[in-house]
Amino acid sequence: MGLGAASSLALTALAKTLGNRRLFAARTAAAAGSVIAIASASVAPAGAQGLPLIRDTEIEDLLNDYARPIFKVAGLGTGRVQMRIVKSDTFNAFVVDGRNVFIHTGTLMQADTPNQVIGVIAHEAGHIAGGHMAALRARIAKDQTRALLMQILGIGIMVAGGVTGDREVSGAGTGVLFGGGGIVMRSLLAERRSQESAADQAGLRYLNATGQSGQGMLETFERFAQQEYISDTHKDPFVRSHPVATDRLNQLRQLVRNSKHYDTKDSPELQLRHDLMRAKLAGYLEPPRVVFNRYPMSDKSMPARYARSIARYFQGGPGGLEAALVEIESLIRERPDNPYFWEVKGDILMRSGKSKEAIPPLRKALQLADEASLIRVQLAAAIQNAGNSKGLDESVRLLRKSIVEDKNPRAYRLLATAYYNQGKRPQADAMTAQAYFLEGNLQQAQIFAKRAQSQLKPGSPEWIQNDDILNYKPPA
Repeated sequence: MGLGAASSLALTALAKTLGNRRLFAARTAAAAGSVIAIASASVAPAGAQGLPLIRDTEIEDLLNDYARPIFKVAGLGTGRVQMRIVKSDTFNAFVVDGRNVFIHTGTLMQADTPNQVIGVIAHEAGHIAGGHMAALRARIAKDQTRALLMQILGIGIMVAGGVTGDREVSGAGTGVLFGGGGIVMRSLLAERRSQESAADQAGLRYLNATGQSGQGMLETFERFAQQEYISDTHKDPFVRSHPVATDRLNQLRQLVRNSKHYDTKDSPELQLRHDLMRAKLAGYLEPPRVVFNRYPMSDKSMPARYARSIARYFQGGPGGLEAALVEIESLIRERPDNPYFWEVKGDILMRSGKSKEAIPPLRKALQLADEASLIRVQLAAAIQNAGNSKGLDESVRLLRKSIVEDKNPRAYRLLATAYYNQGKRPQADAMTAQAYFLEGNLQQAQIFAKRAQSQLKPGSPEWIQNDDILNYKPPA
C-alpha cells in the first residue's frame, strides 16, 4: 500500500468522508465497461481514479486462481475481494478499499513467475485483512481538519501524476503536501510504514499457510530496494507505493529464507498459464515490432506463437488477418480444450468485420470456459453485429444472464440495442440508464430512467432498478 496505495486509499476515504460513497462505487464499477476490447475484454476509464482498467477472462481467471487460496486463509472469503487490472506499463499494485486489489499490467509483464505475482497479492491481502483502509478512514473521521484533508489530497494528486506520467500534476501535489501540517503528515506516514511491515508479515503467513514460497515477494522488494535512493521523478510507482527500508527488507529476507516452503516452485502448468498471459498482454498492448523482437520467429514456444498470432493481426497489411488466423489455429489444434485460443480467434474475426464467422469460435470458447460472463457478452455482440434479426432473442438471453453475474456497462448497452431493435423502447431506456449509472454519469442515468419509468410495469425488476436511480441523490 504505502504512498501509492495510501493515495488511492486516501481519495477513497476522502470521498467517503464527504459522503460520496455510492457514486464512487458506481464509477469503480464503470471500469468494467467496454471501449477497447482485449479479446472479450474491455478497457475504460475508471472514473473515480482516472485509471484505465482491462477486462479479460483469461487474465482474470488466472489472477483469481492466484488470489483465491491467499484470500481464503486471510479470512477474506471467496468472491468478496476482486482482482482489478490497471492498464499501465509501470510495476505497481495497490488497494483502495476492502473489496478490490488493483494490479498493473506492467507488474504482470515484468513478473517472471507466478510466485512473484502471488507474493504481491499476498502483501496487498495483508493490508485488507489488517484493516489498514479502515484505520485511515477512522483517522480522517477523528481529525477532519483542513490541513489533514489537504495533505491527503496532495498525496492523491502526486500519485495520479506518477501513474499518468504527468510531472506538472505531480509537482502540484508536492506543493499541497508540504504546504503545512507537517506534523500530522509525519505521523500518518509513520503509521503507513508500520502497516507496510505488518502487510509483509501477514502476506508471508498466507503464503506459508498455502504451502507457497515467499521468494517471489522477496525478489520483488529486493528488485526495487535500490530505487529508494534515486529521485522521486524517476522512481517506479511501486517504490513510492511500497518504500523498502533496509531493516524491513532484512527482516523480510530472514523470514522468507526460514520458511520450510522457501524452495517450493510453481508447477509447470501454472508457469505456462502465466507465460501465456504475458504473451497475450504483449500481443494486445505492445506495438507489433516490439512483440516480434520479444518473441522472435526462432521461439517456437506456445506463448511466443500466441503473442505473434495477435501481433500479426495488428501489424495489418496484406495477409495480416490470414497470418494471424494460421497462427492461432495451429494453437487450437495443439490445445483444442483451451477456451482462450478460441476466444482470440473470435475476437480477431470480429475486429476484421467478420462477426458472422466469429460466432462459432466464440460459442466454443463459451462452452469450454464454463459460461464465462465476458465471453458471453462478446458472443452476444457478434450475434448482433451479424445482423440476423432472428438472433436478437438469443442475444438478449445471453446478456440478461451476463448482467446477473457481472454488472458490465457494455452488456447493458448491448442489451439496450437489442431491445430497441425489438421495439421495446422502455426496456431499452432502462438498460441505458443502468449503463450510465455504472459509468458514473448520474445525470444521463436519471434522464433515461425517467423516460423509461412511466412505461415500465410498477414493481418489475427494471422498474425497481430505475426507481433506485431516480431516487438517488448525491450528497451535497
